[in-house]
Amino acid sequence: MGVLATAERATANRSGPPLRRAPLAAAVLLVCGLALLPFLVLAGFAVRDAGSSQLWLGAEGLEQLTNTLVLVLAVGLIGALFGTANGWLTACCQFPGRRWLRLAQVLPLAAPAFVLAAVLVDLGSRWGFRVHGIGWAVLLLSLTTYSYVFLLSTESFSGSGQRQLEACRSLGVGPWGSFRRVALPLALPSIGAGVALSGMEVVNELGAVELLGVPTLSRGILQRWQSEGDLQGAVGLALIALVLVSLLVGAERWMRHRSRRWNIGQDGVGALQWPLRGWRCHLAQLLTLLPPLASLGLPLTWLFLSRDHLQSDPVEDLLALTLRSLGLALAAALLTVAAALLLAISRRWLAHPLLGRLTFFAGMGYAVPGTVLALALMLIGGPLQLSPLLLLLWGYGDRFLAVSKQGLDASFEHIPPSLDECATSLGCGWLAVLRRIHLPLLRGPLLVGALLVFVDVVKELPLTFSLRPFDFDTLSVRVYQYASDERVAAALVPALLILALGLAASVALMPSLERQGKGG
Repeated sequence: MGVLATAERATANRSGPPLRRAPLAAAVLLVCGLALLPFLVLAGFAVRDAGSSQLWLGAEGLEQLTNTLVLVLAVGLIGALFGTANGWLTACCQFPGRRWLRLAQVLPLAAPAFVLAAVLVDLGSRWGFRVHGIGWAVLLLSLTTYSYVFLLSTESFSGSGQRQLEACRSLGVGPWGSFRRVALPLALPSIGAGVALSGMEVVNELGAVELLGVPTLSRGILQRWQSEGDLQGAVGLALIALVLVSLLVGAERWMRHRSRRWNIGQDGVGALQWPLRGWRCHLAQLLTLLPPLASLGLPLTWLFLSRDHLQSDPVEDLLALTLRSLGLALAAALLTVAAALLLAISRRWLAHPLLGRLTFFAGMGYAVPGTVLALALMLIGGPLQLSPLLLLLWGYGDRFLAVSKQGLDASFEHIPPSLDECATSLGCGWLAVLRRIHLPLLRGPLLVGALLVFVDVVKELPLTFSLRPFDFDTLSVRVYQYASDERVAAALVPALLILALGLAASVALMPSLERQGKGG
């Protein structure tokens, strides 16, 4: 009875927060309002001008929509094949170098697609072949996004269906039969979620498709908005892009919901592994080595060939570019992590259904293309004459809020509620509990989340290119401008700085993969 009474008091305390938690509720409502306001304004603008013929897509808009759909489907298919194959090989098979090749699968995340596109365009001009068109775009975007499928599929292979796989092995079923009959059906929801995430990145991509001459929705929005001054047409394309990413978000959420499974009695049990020998071993090594080798090998090859033609901005200009990029990234990381912490703690202290729905929708900005978000923010900032830097930080926080929020939500689930109850029984408010208990326990997730946001902002191109103030370039913008002007050698140093920061983010993901691989 005492346990039931304690649970009832805790439930009542969470469902009806006292007045001292009103500042927390107000802060959460403010963050959610700022996150959702751009999309409400964009929808309102579209409704107001619904009768305008300029909202019609036209011939170019139809081509941009078709190319975007083709890219999403083709990149999703190739990413599913490579991500699933490498996830299974590195999680459930044993071959020389497996541990390091498993960790190397996150390295392609370090190379932005627009950097690889610039590298390939320059190498193609030197070696006598043309890098242009949708086929090359599919290849490059598959290379830079398949890691999303790998990360989710390898997690499923490492933790689900181990009893069934052991039964298959005891019956003499080999690795291929076990994969086809047991592991793949169990991992399909996770694979589908990874494909949806890669699709969101494809819709957001601007630099690579621009350099390869592929008309897409993201490119069309920027062209109609800034080059043609057709705001209504840009809003029409933005709404189409929002519908597309909404379908991808819905598919990703549905797949994640289906992938939830309880693994009772399997804690501490590593993934069952089959030893590979002969040609199977060499094929596994080749499949797992090719993507990270290509994503880092191409820029390194380009660096080696361009060392005699190295061109760079003056040191003062390069230093200014770096300081701008780092300053924006640092400010965005601090603001985003603080907002994510507020939303994550509200799930624990403010159990209100409305707040729960608002925090869910507030974290969907990552799925929205940067050009769409930039257009929505300009509709707000233009009449109010807000600073472009303020709009840029607003856009960064809106777009990358989910990057840090997801890790904090998962970490909060590992903190027993009894710690909060003990602290509150001693008279501590939510702010004191946050400072004395939660922050020390969440130090790791906070640092990782801040690092990921930091590097994502450094690599971000569509949002930065659209909203930056006049004569305020960053590393990513300068690389894109040089590559567009066919001054690829001048883009070498800024591109290497972006790659170095991207490698730091990839290394931050490796400990989680190492923990998944233990015991296997």
